[in-house]
Amino acid sequence: MELDALKAAVIDALEDIKAKDIQVLDVSKLSPLWDALIVASGDSNRQVKALANNVAVKMKELGVEVLSTEGEKYGEWVLVDLGNVVVHVMQPAVRQYYSLEQLWGGQKPVSTPR
Repeated sequence: MELDALKAAVIDALEDIKAKDIQVLDVSKLSPLWDALIVASGDSNRQVKALANNVAVKMKELGVEVLSTEGEKYGEWVLVDLGNVVVHVMQPAVRQYYSLEQLWGGQKPVSTPR
């Protein structure tokens, strides 16, 4: 799947379960492993798990391989690895603490949800 279509599909899956503050970061110049990181927040561990699960399910339905998921047990931060796109779904306090947007170059997001 084309990168822009994949990012849009992930955003749709996150919006289906009411993710908050969805940010898309272009990390293609910072890492040879990924082209984009998508970061979103959920209000509770249950919502974080549901958001990540919905992304995985929707991507599989579209024929996108989900390489791995991490963090489902506790639901504070769940990562979904889609190859060239990695999705981080976090509770707000965890997201603020780790500040991935700043960690990945202090950049402003290159695109936001529609």
